[in-house]
Formats: sequence, structure tokens, C-alpha cells
Amino acid sequence: MTPTLTALLCLGLSLGPRTRGQAGTLPKPTLWAEPGSVIARGRPVTIWCEGPLEAQEFRLGKEGISGPWDRQRPLGPRNKAKFSIPYMTEHHAGRYQCLYLSPAGWSEHSDPLELVVMIGSYSKPWLSALPSPVVTSAGNVTLQCGSWQEYGRSEPQVWSGPSDPLELLVSGVSRKPSLLTQQGPVLAPGETLTLQCHSDVTYDRFALSKEGTQDLPQRPAQQPQAGLSQADFLLGPVSSSHGGQYRCYGGHSLSSEWSAPSDPLDILVSGQPPVTPSLSVQPGPTVSSGETVTLLCQSQIKMDTFLLCKEGAADPPLRLRAEYRAPWHQAEFSMRAVTPALGGTYRCYGSHSSSPYLLSRPSAPLDLVVSGGPEDQPLTPTDPGPQSGDSDTVLTSQSTERVKDQGEEQRGPEDQEGLRGAPESPVEPLRPSAQRRAAQTPAQGSREDSQPQLPRTTQCRTSSGWAWLAWSCWSSGSCCLRLRTAREGPEVQPGGEQERTGHTQRAELGAEGPSGV
Repeated sequence: MTPTLTALLCLGLSLGPRTRGQAGTLPKPTLWAEPGSVIARGRPVTIWCEGPLEAQEFRLGKEGISGPWDRQRPLGPRNKAKFSIPYMTEHHAGRYQCLYLSPAGWSEHSDPLELVVMIGSYSKPWLSALPSPVVTSAGNVTLQCGSWQEYGRSEPQVWSGPSDPLELLVSGVSRKPSLLTQQGPVLAPGETLTLQCHSDVTYDRFALSKEGTQDLPQRPAQQPQAGLSQADFLLGPVSSSHGGQYRCYGGHSLSSEWSAPSDPLDILVSGQPPVTPSLSVQPGPTVSSGETVTLLCQSQIKMDTFLLCKEGAADPPLRLRAEYRAPWHQAEFSMRAVTPALGGTYRCYGSHSSSPYLLSRPSAPLDLVVSGGPEDQPLTPTDPGPQSGDSDTVLTSQSTERVKDQGEEQRGPEDQEGLRGAPESPVEPLRPSAQRRAAQTPAQGSREDSQPQLPRTTQCRTSSGWAWLAWSCWSSGSCCLRLRTAREGPEVQPGGEQERTGHTQRAELGAEGPSGV
């Protein structure tokens, strides 16, 4: 039957003149506990004392307890002894030492063994890593253990239960993954939030971290197709605790090092504080391309920051510090030279600096419409062109030597005999301002009294159809320009002279384009 520890002796007890004279001449024994030195209350523990083969007897004592030594004969192979505690209690917690007897006398004392008992009446502490459980390779990290319960030094071997485990993630330099969400950056309470970490590196697992927390949830990687890996982190119905900044990491099963972190992803949760700001626009909800637009977010409740979101946009919201203009806390979001791409539905939110990831309720939606541009915007190859059906516009103007000279210089003798199609050389038409001035100038002479040149025409294709420009000049100095637009027209062979001419004319039709001539 296994001997049981029944009595313990203070290690300071004198061993007599013979032992004291020989102490220090023999090597000290080794002392340890199984399954460990920290034992839960009520669990068994075994203490072992090991010496040389010539050891004849082993003794074990507990510091601070007077009484006889517990003695054990060595077990085979006759160099160690076993001391058993079948039921661990606070009484057994403490510091232990052992020694052995050999033909040469008593040995030195072993190094002390501190036996600790864990009891359930103490609340377990928490363990954290500072500044974060994610640390770069060769970086520094501090582990901090704390508790809301005050602990003293009166019972140093009576401990609480263990803290929850803390995992340290060491990030390396392998390619960073990407972190995204399909729901958008601003979520309402109760919505389902899923974050997806993916990479074109074949990782075996992914980990997710949130700034300011110690949790590092991990998921095995899935491979939707060769060369890609991803993992989804379902965070459940959204609450205020989900607001924050997230990153993810990729790892391989055979390595303890993780990848570089993904770019940060901010998750914003609305509804806290329960305030609804207002959103207005100047000069109005419908503007022309190129104008300056100001979106004004206001609240009579104090806000530190205002955020502006565009529905369906992948970019994070715009943030501006609030200004106080009695009685409003407000921020002005100005957009210069707006384009149709900036049109859409906007909302704004407010937030406090103490909780930047918790937003107010959204403002009422505001629809911003940006038209294609003012009428004097040049018609470029990307412009839609006229949207109406066939139309004719006739202009008479005082002739300019530049137009007349270009026509005479660029037209060959064969073209003077008759019109055989579109000219090969581009001709610069009058700009709208010059056209308006020319229209107000009386023509010199009359068409009946002069001989017009043969009409010259060119054609160009727009996104809405075809346009023809024709002009004639008289010897008296008057010119007539005719612009015709239609949705249907003759096909122009790609790469031909007419197509190149058409594109050139289309880009040079002037600031107002066909509708402004």
C-alpha cells in the first residue's frame, strides 16, 4: 500500500552533532510534485524525492510545521521515495524540502518546492497582453494579470482558479490578407455582421483581432478555388460592443508565425447616442456638373464629430470635427467641381470622441442629383451629345479670313468641281461666343448678289446619333453654317478618313456643342 503523508517536521529541527558535522559533504536531493505544484482543492498529488543509489532513507518536511519527519524507504531502483497526498486542502499548501540518509550521513536539503492549492471561493483573475496580444517578431509585449478581488500575503499558497487562457499572435512579413464585409461600414443594431478574411496565398487558418480587446478567434481556411483561401467570421447580431477597428492574419499549420496584418476595417454601429441629426444641401439637391455643393449636418445635441456616408459607396465615411454655431453643432462637407458620379443618396451621423465607433441615428436620406453639365461645356468624345431628334440650325455671320482661307487652302481643285463626300481635313468652327456676336452683325451684301462657294460638309458620330456641319461663304464676305443632328445616319467604316475627321470635328464643335449653336 502506498505510504501516506501523516506528519510533517519543521526543517529547522537540529539533526544532532553527527549530522551537522557531515552536512554539505553529500549532493542534495531533487524534489518535485506530480501532476504539478498547483493543485485544485480535493485533487490528489504525489511528491517525489530522489537521491543517489546509496540512499537508505528519505525524509520530507513542510516549512512552519513542527513535529517528526515523515520517513520513507527508497523504492526501486532504490534512489527515490514517494510521498502521497490523496486529498489536497489548504492545510497541505506550503513549502516543502527533503533530504536522505546514506552510509556517509545526511545530505543537504533539497531546493524548496512550493505546493499551491486552488479553491473555488476565489474569483479567477484576468490575463491580458499590453499593448496587444498581437506582437511583431522581435517586438516587446507585457503580460498583465489582475482581479477585482483583493488578495493578500497571509496565505501565499492558497490561490484562485486559473485565468482564461491568453494566446499571443506573432505576426511576420508574409503577404497580408484582405478583410472586408458585405454589409457596409455602418450597421444598425440587430443586423448580422460577417467579416471575411481572404488571400491569394494558400493559408491554412485565419485569425481576427479587434483593437483594444484580447480575443483572437481563429477559423480554418476554405479554398473556394485553386490558389485562394478565405475564412468567414460570423459575429452575430450587431450590438454596440461590435463597433471598432478590425484586422485579420493568415497562418500556416506548421508555423507559429502569422502573416502581416490586413489593412484595418472600421465597423461603425448606429443608434448610440439616440440622436437624429439633420442633413441639408446648398445650393440645392439638383446641381450641374462643375458646381460647388455643400452638405450641412446639424444637431442641437452636442456632437464632437459628424460623418457623411453615401449609399452604396465602398469608401469609408467622411469625418469632420463639429463646430458650434448657436444653437447648432454642425459640420459642412464641401465638394468642389462635382460630377455625376457624386450624385446619390447621402446620410449623416454624429459621434462622441469617447466612443468614435458608436454613431447616432442616421439623418433622413438626401438625394443629390448632378446633371451632365452646363450648356457651355465643350462636347468631348465622352459626352452624350444631343438627345433630341433631327434638327437644323442656320447661322449667318461675318466671314472670317481664317475659315475662308482654310477652306481654300485645304480643298483641292477636284473638290471645287463638285462635292464628293466629307472633307479629309478638319475645319475649326466658330466658338459659341463668336457665333453669337456674328449673328448680331448685319451681313455684308446679300446671298442673291454674290456667288457662294460650293458647300463644305463634315460628319461626326456621337453617342446619341450623327451630326453634320455644312458651311458656305460668299464673295461678299458672308458665311452660312448649318448644323444637323439625327439619331440615325450612314455607317462610317472604322479607321477610315471620315471617322477620323468626325472625331476631330466632334471634339472641336465648341463650348456649347450642337444644342448651343
